[in-house]
Amino acid sequence: MAALALVLYVVFLVGGFALREIAHRRMTGASGINGVLSGRPGTAVWWAGLVLVLSTVLCIAAPIVQLSGLDPVSALVAPPIQITGIVLAVLGFLGTVLAQHGMGPSWRVGVNPDETTGLVTQGAFTVVRNPIFVSTVICFLGLTLMAPNIIALIGFAGLLIAVELQVRVVEEPYLRQTHGEAYVGYGRKVGRFLPGVGRFRNR
Repeated sequence: MAALALVLYVVFLVGGFALREIAHRRMTGASGINGVLSGRPGTAVWWAGLVLVLSTVLCIAAPIVQLSGLDPVSALVAPPIQITGIVLAVLGFLGTVLAQHGMGPSWRVGVNPDETTGLVTQGAFTVVRNPIFVSTVICFLGLTLMAPNIIALIGFAGLLIAVELQVRVVEEPYLRQTHGEAYVGYGRKVGRFLPGVGRFRNR
């Protein structure tokens, strides 16, 4: 199962980002990739990017080290759990690709403070404000269940922290600054990661 998890990680990276970057470049002339390591070292923005990179590396390394001999967590080695993992990984991958497609030319990785992208509020973005992050977490949860060793669990826990930091420290301040009341009004209606949860409060 670890071998399949590794294959699906590669599929996620190629299909979710490499091919998306090619499509975005054809659509806009730009790659859409700004990078996630930004800001001065030690700042919240810098930590958000660093945690995201490190947790992603750990998640991808997990099936490799398991194939190399690291034992999985025995309590998580059961056919129903691993089948659930496959289902979640596939659904999360498809959700990520669909949400990226729904962003159209506004899709990008990382934030360029000098760039203005359109505010996307349609499709999956009517359900939650961050469907790409949600789908990615679902995909990585599934992959973690497929190769459930200690490295995978640490990496997934780090990913949850990284997503929270990316959204709260990087994405939301940028969108508030760029779109002002339009984004705030959208945030009052739509939850951050779950429907109705994490909406902006009226002030």
